[in-house]
Amino acid sequence: MRNVILASQSPRRQELLQRLVPAFSVQPADIDESMDPAMAPEQAVCDLARRKARAIAGEHPQSLVIAADTIVVCDTIFGKPEDEADAARMLRALAGRAHQVMTAVSVVGDGGEETRVSVTDVHFRPMSEQEIAAYIATGEPMDKAGAYGIQGAGSLFIERIEGDYYGVMGLPVCMLYQMLEKFPEKG
Repeated sequence: MRNVILASQSPRRQELLQRLVPAFSVQPADIDESMDPAMAPEQAVCDLARRKARAIAGEHPQSLVIAADTIVVCDTIFGKPEDEADAARMLRALAGRAHQVMTAVSVVGDGGEETRVSVTDVHFRPMSEQEIAAYIATGEPMDKAGAYGIQGAGSLFIERIEGDYYGVMGLPVCMLYQMLEKFPEKG
């Protein structure tokens, strides 16, 4: 059985990866996560996932490394909020509008690598200042790109999505399954 490493400390990614890989270890990549502003959002998120995977693969060349990164794009790129004021700013920008969630996944192993991106359109309903404040008070927005979680209380604001639900959660399971088929176990 090959050694699989998830280069992410996200509990959501760990939960989703268990559907595909029952046993894996977790080792977050300690890299500079800044994005090149000259890159298009899809390129930038792919670049970041690739850099995370390569960093861990460099330390564990015999392992299969899976890394992912998620951004929200609504006029600009939203990562995780810096503080509650930043979360409120993001939620106000998303309220009553559509935006895109981009999750890039990079797999490195067996001398090869592949990176793909899942893009999902998410439509938010209008939100009041009281709803935004109450949601931020739950603490849920603070560790999520775009300051919301589709799988939690953030679902109250989502009218519909077009694309991969799990991509919005942070790990597009179907896409990753197809990627892993290109990295068969050697036995």
